[in-house]
Amino acid sequence: MRRIALDTETTGLNPLDGHRIVEIGCIELDINIPTGKEWHAYVNPERTIPEAAFAVHGLSESFLLKKPIFKDIAQDFISFINGAELVIHNAKFDIGFLNSELKRVKMPVIDITNTIDTVQLAREKIPGAAASLDALCKRFDIDLSIREKHGALLDAKLLAEVYLELTGGRQASLSLIQKNKEVINEEMKEEKLSLEELKFVSAQLTEKDREEHKEMLKRINSPIWLK
Repeated sequence: MRRIALDTETTGLNPLDGHRIVEIGCIELDINIPTGKEWHAYVNPERTIPEAAFAVHGLSESFLLKKPIFKDIAQDFISFINGAELVIHNAKFDIGFLNSELKRVKMPVIDITNTIDTVQLAREKIPGAAASLDALCKRFDIDLSIREKHGALLDAKLLAEVYLELTGGRQASLSLIQKNKEVINEEMKEEKLSLEELKFVSAQLTEKDREEHKEMLKRINSPIWLK
């Protein structure tokens, strides 16, 4: 099953207030294992960046002014996520912004039912615990040392790790490895047993058996192993 861990950064909290996307980050998973494929883009929001938003992600107006607008990256983005289930932390927020941008460029919107919301998943798996991305990373001992500010690609990578922890992905991988080891050990044990059986059969030959075998060899004319 192909899944995409996805995160966005924006100019604010609500697209209905005119806020826009400034960054998108995606990490591909195949059967819950990162494939190494990723998709990332900074986006010119065609508007100012409020100080509160800049404090969160550190993306300035001057930096984003040189980046493509959403219309220019929309098809490439849709092509990357096409056919995949989206893993998002607070899916309603990110899908709301993405669909607002897609509507602007007259492209089909994303079906929110095709998403896995890790906030909801965390609340189901660990009721009562803090469900922010930072809190979950700390809970699962995921390294946050390189995360000075929010960044869509970095947060998507962290999200992928959190998702694997929440779904038992790492434990499942370890179980598979252990199972493979057990199969190999069993095969080695059987091989060792076969060798022991051969040794046992060899040990059962009596002195009389050996003498009879020698006499039989003498009666064979021109044995092929002497040619």
